[in-house]
Amino acid sequence: TMGHPRAWSILGNSQRLDGGAMFGNAPRALWRKWVEPDELNRIPLACRALLIEDGNRKILFETGIGAFFPPQLRDRFGVQEERHALLDSLQRAGFSDADIDCVVLSHLHFDHAGGLLSAYEPEEPMRLLFPNANFVVSWDAFQRAKHPHARDRKSFIPELQGLLQESGRLELVKGHRSDVLGADYKLWLSDGHTPGLMLTEIPGDDGPLVFAADLIPGRAWMHLPITMGYDRYPERLIDEKTDLLNRLLEQNGRLFFTHDHEMAAGRVAKDDKGRFFASETWAELDGTTL
Repeated sequence: TMGHPRAWSILGNSQRLDGGAMFGNAPRALWRKWVEPDELNRIPLACRALLIEDGNRKILFETGIGAFFPPQLRDRFGVQEERHALLDSLQRAGFSDADIDCVVLSHLHFDHAGGLLSAYEPEEPMRLLFPNANFVVSWDAFQRAKHPHARDRKSFIPELQGLLQESGRLELVKGHRSDVLGADYKLWLSDGHTPGLMLTEIPGDDGPLVFAADLIPGRAWMHLPITMGYDRYPERLIDEKTDLLNRLLEQNGRLFFTHDHEMAAGRVAKDDKGRFFASETWAELDGTTL
């Protein structure tokens, strides 16, 4: 079993996206209490990865949006920085992409998997970073990325799936365990946001930490009825979110927030009206012992 894993929150490139798209059918009058939109009605979003040092292994959960977009697309998708911010953040924490032994991808939407790729250079083909890492993706999420629906085709990077397969370092997970990650890490599949979204539960002395990706991208989405316009099956997502939050409440567990622009993690609690919220929050994790 594991010793005491340590955790770092690693910021990738940030985005500004339309608030209405991020809050689904919730009216602006409600969601602007949680996050203030700019003059284009966009809200700030982090693309935050989680680095776990477990013994001598370094496991990175997701890679953010990265810097693979050509300039005009970077503007369209509200990407704020030109540089590959994730690599800078890894370096500040004392690591490089070559140090990572395993990259776990909850799903393959570009704002979670784009950081696998080198930064955009005119005339240069896309290439994979993380030369020593195994890549862990759910089988269902990989199939979805290879055969997207018209509604979510633009969310995937067409070239990425081939690059992952050609690496020879790809594990496609079908159950609740990954051979690469090992038995200490429980995996849960969720279909509400996108088919095969894989959540990872990381054990800790202070309660488990769940990397829930886009099932609960930030504190505002802990409110059960709040979903995103990007979610494939919003009602199913609410059921999956309810199950996860109730389980974490019983276990004194925490959530890692990939898109919350201010907070990296929060402990799950319930108020006297039965609403979930984060009772204790961490703006960042900096080698924090779990």
